[in-house]
Amino acid sequence: MAMHLNTAPPGSEAPVFYEAEEHAHEASTMLGFWIYLMSDCLIFAVLFATYAVLGRNYAAGPSPQDLFDLKLVALNTAMLLFSSITYGFAMLEMEKGNQRAMQLWLFVTGLFGAAFIGIELFEFSHLIHEGAGPQRSGFLSAFFALVGTHGLHVSCGLIWLAVLMVQTARRGLIVENKRRLMCLSMFWHFLDVVWIGVFTFVYLMGVVR
Repeated sequence: MAMHLNTAPPGSEAPVFYEAEEHAHEASTMLGFWIYLMSDCLIFAVLFATYAVLGRNYAAGPSPQDLFDLKLVALNTAMLLFSSITYGFAMLEMEKGNQRAMQLWLFVTGLFGAAFIGIELFEFSHLIHEGAGPQRSGFLSAFFALVGTHGLHVSCGLIWLAVLMVQTARRGLIVENKRRLMCLSMFWHFLDVVWIGVFTFVYLMGVVR
């Protein structure tokens, strides 16, 4: 197996083949993450299809009109949309090399994301307290599966966000951290798009139809 030895003097530029290997590693990481996002698309497509089939199976129980509070859901939607905007601001500061401002915007993003999860947990606990748990009907089983899976993704995104904030604080805006922040950016905006579908298809259409 061929081996490449770096014989360049200290402080000199890296050989061309090292630069090529670095670019290839970055490209493969981004490609792998896109493949992961596509697999997540399939998961949510299945959950949306399941809700489309079971969404009117109330089993003589409560319907969306009886359960959903659109004002609360609209507030929750605003929290996630704002978090997506603030993450975009963080990426702009990252491109400028302004680590302190980037960390601030990431922290604000985390606050909005935590507020989103808090409101969602409040909604779930209220529904269960009212006897509208996932075991009550096919509609509620599909609802909890779809919305709960999205909430689980947001929770994982918050943990990922916290880890990256620690890594950038310790190691700065190195190439690896920038790549990880870009991957999280794609993941976060993807969850934003999915939630818009949930809000429209589950909540809005469920109440008005």
